[in-house]
Amino acid sequence: MKKTILITNEFLGAGDEELGAMLMGSFLRKLSATEHLPKEIIFYNSAVKLLAEGSAVLDAIEMLTNKGVEITACGTCVNFFKLNKVMDPVSIGDMAGIIHELMTSEHVITV
Repeated sequence: MKKTILITNEFLGAGDEELGAMLMGSFLRKLSATEHLPKEIIFYNSAVKLLAEGSAVLDAIEMLTNKGVEITACGTCVNFFKLNKVMDPVSIGDMAGIIHELMTSEHVITV
């Protein structure tokens, strides 16, 4: 079953940003340790900051990619936030590709 996770913000949940950052780190690290991984995780809007050099969650992103999870960053978002360096092997996608992935996935989970 093809599952795609859509991450739309650098924080998990609404409210306190420090707590939201801690929760996002915990979410990504616990996700990397699960048996049922998604095929792909798509990051857009401020979530692309999680993939940039210096991000506190790059360890979790690396664990996910090492387990075969495809990581895609919205190219428009990367350019908007002027992120010159995103983690390898992150794919830079466009909206057409993101829409294709969402529409061909059996389950889309937005966090």
